[in-house]
Amino acid sequence: MNTEWRGKWALITGASAGIGLALAQELAGGGTNLVLTARREDRLQTLAKELSAKHKIQAEVFAADLASAAAPEEIFAFTQQKGIAVDLLINNAGFGAYGELPEIETQRLLDMVQVNCSAVVHLTRLFVPPMISRKSGDVLILASTASFQAVPYISTYAATKAFDLLFAEGLAEEMKPHGIRVCALCPGSTESEFHAVAGQEQFAREKESAEKVARTGLEALAAGKSYVISGWRNYLGAQGERLVPRRLVTRVAASMFKPKRNA
Repeated sequence: MNTEWRGKWALITGASAGIGLALAQELAGGGTNLVLTARREDRLQTLAKELSAKHKIQAEVFAADLASAAAPEEIFAFTQQKGIAVDLLINNAGFGAYGELPEIETQRLLDMVQVNCSAVVHLTRLFVPPMISRKSGDVLILASTASFQAVPYISTYAATKAFDLLFAEGLAEEMKPHGIRVCALCPGSTESEFHAVAGQEQFAREKESAEKVARTGLEALAAGKSYVISGWRNYLGAQGERLVPRRLVTRVAASMFKPKRNA
């Protein structure tokens, strides 16, 4: 278990399932106190009780829907009220949607941009200034292997994750003089509820475990990396795209993801 943040506080968004849950378990095992936030309070409460009992850490719960523009301020206010100094901010919450753009509900697309991009910026903007004052702190941002190219039929999702990757890489350089580390974690297909929620279960092949992805991200952050791609196949795929014309990469992705129409 990663003990880099033993005795400190980490805040994890989207902590009720998948990679967020795995990050919570990994950090708790290393003695990190947790603020867990997601939409499903019942799951969060169960997780908090389990981790507190098993690892003798403190765990606080705050239910919030990051599709609401007010949620980041509410989460920050909760930590202030509790007197919690967040040393590790993990912007993990996010979701996708599969299909041609006109077929996806407008509000779902806008909510995706809000959760995957706006909330990430807002939460980071709220929690980084106290870190600067303390001259220490860490931020982990969940990006994706989809960050490295356009992906037709999940076009909005891929664009939001490209935003997350570039935001993290730029911020990592900005924050170095302040003693703050920032890293983007870029997983590929992972064992989680993501593909079911996005409606693209048929494309979830050769999935990595959420636990492996979580460890990869935390180790990269502790090592001072600005981004990390989880899994050697994913790494080769993302880096190999740089050698091929962008339009060709997009065409290949389109052929892979194109919906099958009923005759």
